[in-house]
Amino acid sequence: MSGREQITILCDGMPRALPTGTTLADFVGQLGHAPNAVTTAINGQFVARTERAHCVLQAADAVLLFQPIVGG
Repeated sequence: MSGREQITILCDGMPRALPTGTTLADFVGQLGHAPNAVTTAINGQFVARTERAHCVLQAADAVLLFQPIVGG
């Protein structure tokens, strides 16, 4: 461990430990998703791709990742 403080969030209902200061953009990248491959929400609120880098995750945040649905 690097000595940085950690927080615990829920991602799709599963607890995940992350370093304090992790942004939603960082987290999506850590999971191996391309930015355009998923849609995101924190605590039930949609977060646009352009806002992810400004959205610092907090302890107990509930993060949801969705695959965009295309078609008609």
